[in-house]
Amino acid sequence: MAQVYPFRALRYNPSLVRLEDVVTQPYDKITPAMQQAYYQRSPYNLVRIILGLPELFDSAADGDVYTRAARDFSEWRRSGILTQEYEPCVFAYSQRFAVPGTSSPFFERRGFIALGELYDYSQKVVFRHEQTLSKPKSDRLNLLRATRAHFGQIFMLYSDPGLSAERLLFESTAAPDIEVTDEYEVLHRVWRVSDPNTIKLLTTALRDKKLIIADGHHRYETALNYAREHAPAAGTAHTRRNSYLLPQPPYPEAAVMMTFVNMDSEGLVILPTHRVVHGLTGFVAADFIEHARKYFEVEAVSSEAPSDLTALLKSEQGRTAFIAVTSHGRHLLRAKPGIAAGDLGDISERQRQLDVVQLHALVLERLLGITPEAIREQTHVRYLRDAGDALEQVAGGEANAAFLMNPVALDQLREVAFAGEVMPQKSTDFFPKLLSGLAIYALD
Repeated sequence: MAQVYPFRALRYNPSLVRLEDVVTQPYDKITPAMQQAYYQRSPYNLVRIILGLPELFDSAADGDVYTRAARDFSEWRRSGILTQEYEPCVFAYSQRFAVPGTSSPFFERRGFIALGELYDYSQKVVFRHEQTLSKPKSDRLNLLRATRAHFGQIFMLYSDPGLSAERLLFESTAAPDIEVTDEYEVLHRVWRVSDPNTIKLLTTALRDKKLIIADGHHRYETALNYAREHAPAAGTAHTRRNSYLLPQPPYPEAAVMMTFVNMDSEGLVILPTHRVVHGLTGFVAADFIEHARKYFEVEAVSSEAPSDLTALLKSEQGRTAFIAVTSHGRHLLRAKPGIAAGDLGDISERQRQLDVVQLHALVLERLLGITPEAIREQTHVRYLRDAGDALEQVAGGEANAAFLMNPVALDQLREVAFAGEVMPQKSTDFFPKLLSGLAIYALD
């Protein structure tokens, strides 16, 4: 059973800062150029905490990005840059956006920000859908230990065809408390909800739901590990209630800030994540294409335009296919019927025909010899949203090959997650991302 809680969020003080100047994309979507731009935008931009710039003589003893993050966070609270809500709240959260690279009309994705209790995957309340990488989890744990706060939300999916939460939270015509447009032209709007009766109805509506992590696997697993570090002795933890008779987590570390989105509502968009392979010694593009014929039907593609290549891929949706881009040209790879079943070992039938699974198991591991450990450590593989960027890295000699992908479908994700299975890391890219800095959950 999913336990959802209101909380006394820390929020930026609008009388001292402009929200546009201080909120950011999630830490793992911040490029070096974005990091520099955020730094220049405001001395109180959240990037200084969630992804600080290293300095020349950084060390654990003398100070580093984590100790500076803790120092800044503490100072911003003392000076009133960040202020705490007087009463526990949840926050209705709407995002209005157009899909990048398309002429589609605007979509709106609705959800709400609250605390969610942390569960081990074995408890079958929270389900993951992809593998995680070790480096990001170590980094996030160091930051959490230093600051004792969560600055972004885990993106959680639940199923409710009746749209109970949406009816509770979005029937009001009140103006939003927050309205900000990000660098991708996404309009983010947030409404503070403090009415105890509404909160009780909302938390009750979520109580029988199972949750799928859409985005934030690394931060979820980091928060779960941190909760284990701070779990009180057996029998001493209990769910507390505040003066508003609203439940609270059994102890502060037992929950993390989440945005809950109904997977049965409109506005859920998954973009593809392309793979770029680099640093392989002895890679010969023509030999690779020839060896790929063992598993795939290979068709040369004449067009060089990223838009044409992604359009071709889109026409292949419904069958297993992706495009390999090398110095030898561009080639459409379609899975041969019956070949994969004998070469994918213990991978389940539901995953064997997924593009991303065949790419990782047959191409990256078998044909290119990149070990699962190297993939997890991101030794030879980069992940990019933009197909044009992937092609440029091959053309510029920065990469051996790029693989352009179709996105995983929501139904595929749901089936894999609820079966207790995982796809390769970076299998999905939900758009838009949840802004960091709209609300902060401080454990102290």
